[in-house]
Amino acid sequence: MSPRTWLPTLMTAALLPLLAHAAPERDFKSEEGSVKVSTLAEGLRNPWALAFLPDGQGILVTERAGNLRIVSPEGKVGAPLGGVPEVWAQGQGGLLDVVLSPTFKQDRMVYLSYAEGGGEGGTAGTAVGRGRLSADSAKLEDFNVIFRQQPKLSSGNHFGSRLVFDRDGYLFIALGENNQRPTSQDLDKLQGKLVRILPDGTVPKDNPFVGRDNVRPEIWSFGHRNQQGAALNPWTGELWTNEHGPRGGDEINIPKPGKNFGWPIATHGINYSLMPIPEARGEHVDGMVDPHHVWEKSPAISGMAFYDNPRFKPWEHSLFIGALAAQELIRLELNGDKVVHEERLLGELKARIRDVRVGPDGYLYLLTDERDGALLKVGLDL
Repeated sequence: MSPRTWLPTLMTAALLPLLAHAAPERDFKSEEGSVKVSTLAEGLRNPWALAFLPDGQGILVTERAGNLRIVSPEGKVGAPLGGVPEVWAQGQGGLLDVVLSPTFKQDRMVYLSYAEGGGEGGTAGTAVGRGRLSADSAKLEDFNVIFRQQPKLSSGNHFGSRLVFDRDGYLFIALGENNQRPTSQDLDKLQGKLVRILPDGTVPKDNPFVGRDNVRPEIWSFGHRNQQGAALNPWTGELWTNEHGPRGGDEINIPKPGKNFGWPIATHGINYSLMPIPEARGEHVDGMVDPHHVWEKSPAISGMAFYDNPRFKPWEHSLFIGALAAQELIRLELNGDKVVHEERLLGELKARIRDVRVGPDGYLYLLTDERDGALLKVGLDL
């Protein structure tokens, strides 16, 4: 069966009611008018990612400690779902991203990325698995692992990871390099790579490195550092990713098959010690792809979402990105693929914004990365 048969059909506003919530709103200034923020849910433990269930059934939210919960449209936080895999919840590791199958209404499959232990010397790596959401939405049934990052090299840092299905039904997994710099350039390892697989975990025959000796066939692109955001451009169908630089050099990329995105040989950043990156040869290195957009001072970017909804027209053709260290929501105005303007929002909240998604109702939904984290609903006062 061609993967093109798995075209996503879930998230049209026409099919989904609005997620209504009567929480008090707070107003913040922006270039496009007053931004209204309401708290849909609180008491989430370091929430990492969210996914909208169809037909107004609520929102799936991952907590890094290992719980998957459903937040109702009224903001009630449900009990942890059963059937979720054991996660390696140390350092930056734990339960990470969540996405629905493009054919969720038929198969009810939920995909999770998470840190998995078992490496030599107690190390860990990123794994991805899937399970079927039960009819009563209380557990994941028949959960099985479809991908493992090999080798497992992380002692607690740089797992990535974001999951995105493209229009043809391929699953992209954006990975970190486990804080092991040179591995991003090693094609026999899955650190610092964007990988592309089929929904069952098998490798597409047209991946760029299929058939090459001592090269992982899952690899789509390489030379990445710690990828924290990924989203499909709704106007072009291309995947965009973002990643943390070291001290400086956070970047957005538009990954291409077989291409080298530089880390750690090409970078705009330096070590946290203020010393140069030992392997670095400059900001631009021949044969490597320059960032599509770069921040010389790192905001510590995180989840991101393209805004393609008629509800708030001033935001059309914008890319929204959370910022952890800067504690802001970044809005990038686009002209085609070109970033033409940047606006920083919600700095008054002083919240580490971990994930950003556009809801079926046209509002932005944000997760704050705190031990007592929140799910926020954000819109413009038009």
